[in-house]
Amino acid sequence: MFRKVCIVGCGLIGSSLARAIKKKNLAKKIVSSNRSKATNEKVIELKIVDESSSDIKKMAEGADLIIISTPLSSYKDVILKIKDCLNSETILTDVGSVKEKIMNLVEKNIPENISWIPSHPIAGTEESGPEAGFSNLFENRWCILTPNKKAKEKDINLLKKFWETIGSKVDIMEAKQHDYILSITSHIPHLIAYNIVNTSLNIQEEKESAIVKYSAGGLRDFTRIAASNPVMWRDIFIQNKNNTSNMIDKFINNLKDLKKAIENEDEEKLEKIFEKTKKIRKDIVAAGQDIEKPNFGRK
Repeated sequence: MFRKVCIVGCGLIGSSLARAIKKKNLAKKIVSSNRSKATNEKVIELKIVDESSSDIKKMAEGADLIIISTPLSSYKDVILKIKDCLNSETILTDVGSVKEKIMNLVEKNIPENISWIPSHPIAGTEESGPEAGFSNLFENRWCILTPNKKAKEKDINLLKKFWETIGSKVDIMEAKQHDYILSITSHIPHLIAYNIVNTSLNIQEEKESAIVKYSAGGLRDFTRIAASNPVMWRDIFIQNKNNTSNMIDKFINNLKDLKKAIENEDEEKLEKIFEKTKKIRKDIVAAGQDIEKPNFGRK
């Protein structure tokens, strides 16, 4: 499918992609570039890629697919280093969770004839680093493409086929719509998880053993989510601040309604809210986005 694939950043997602590409035999050569010497050595040791170096320009040279898999705050630096390696045969994509601002940033710094087709595989775990990756991470998970207007149709179709071949279900949408939807389905849930765990830390000193000992499914799941990569999520919230801020306002209003219902012992209202939210869980399972049987810490 590709002659040479260059993955910039071999963390959980990047290393999982490399493994999937190798497993499906989708490239003649797979290379990566990482700032850390230790990471470059690790991905070679684990035989995840054929070659790896901190010299990003050297790794990107001649690649017909370049995948940026670094924190959003590093994109400009990455693009400025590889832009001279891009040509009309290059497909440039990424795996970031925010699109609108990033799309504009990249468009301003690459040649006009480049197919810039952002991707967002909605997959991952709370783990990070090349050791955490695995080849079937993307199986039966959605991947959203938000191609820019100059992207070639044949390249969009090829990238779509690429994601489908490694197991993803693919949808195409505008960047603005993507950022709005993900602020609801992903960004706010993570923000809530961070805040709930942070709240528990405020009372941890006097009741530390009890909090850990009796961490039932609710807190346990929140701690799993809150263990996600801090730098990655810092960048996501900043890059998607408008949508995130609006959703926080909606969440606060709903929380106030819940608080009022509890204080007023409004059984009918509470039950109505809980029945409605229970239905959403059933819809998610029915859509194949999760399974009914709990599997905490699953990959």
